[in-house]
Formats: sequence, C-alpha cells, structure tokens
Amino acid sequence: MSKTISRVIESPSQTASALQWADQMISRGLEGGPVKVTLGRHEDQRTNQMNRLMWALLTDLSEQVVWHGIKLSPEEWKDLTTASLKHQKAVPGMDGGFVMVGGRTSKMTKREHSDLIECLYAFGGEQGVQWSDPALKQ
Repeated sequence: MSKTISRVIESPSQTASALQWADQMISRGLEGGPVKVTLGRHEDQRTNQMNRLMWALLTDLSEQVVWHGIKLSPEEWKDLTTASLKHQKAVPGMDGGFVMVGGRTSKMTKREHSDLIECLYAFGGEQGVQWSDPALKQ
C-alpha cells in the first residue's frame, strides 16, 4: 500500500466499524511491508467556494500588480503568497534561480485557507487592487 488512507469518525457509534475497517486495511497493507498507523484530530479542508474566491483574488492581483518589475501569473501569485504565509524556504533550483518549497494549498485546512485569503485581501488592499468579484466590492 503506497498511498495514505483515512477515515473520519464523528461519533462513538462509528468506532466499532472504523476499527474493523482499520484492521482490514492494516492486514492488506502488511502484505507489502510495515504499515504506519496514525491518529489525529480531523480538520475540515477548504471548500470549493473558498478555492474559487482564492483564484478570483489571485487573478485580480495578476492583472493589476507588477511585483518588482515582474508581471506574475495567478499561479505564481499563489506560490508567492503561500510562501509568505507558511514561511517557506527558498532553495537553489536545479537550473539556477530559486524555488520555494513546502507549500500546497490543496492540503490546507479551512483555517489555513482563510488565513491565505486574508493575506491576499491585505496585500491587494496595500497595492490598490480593485477586486473584480461583485461580492468583494461591497
């Protein structure tokens, strides 16, 4: 088993079936070698609405802000703002330059994604960005 699997348990009544499921998954995984079992508190992942809002904000930044003489794509703005929020590190690239490592918005919780959106609002506000989404103009 090369991928990570998980199951969210929301009430005590789900414990028995979850343990049975875990036993089956562990047994199946052990056929390929040692298995790591981890328990943790579940945090909701970002919503589709949050994701759409993030991309609208990133597109507005891309269209309206020139960063140190460079026009960035929405994807590049995402990398830049995520790196700032998560205090990522820059490492030398294989072909020169630098690459920010360690940030993935797809793995963010709702709270982390909200922080990123607030970062985008704050930065865009400082840069005088006029938000295109009608809901953002109110």
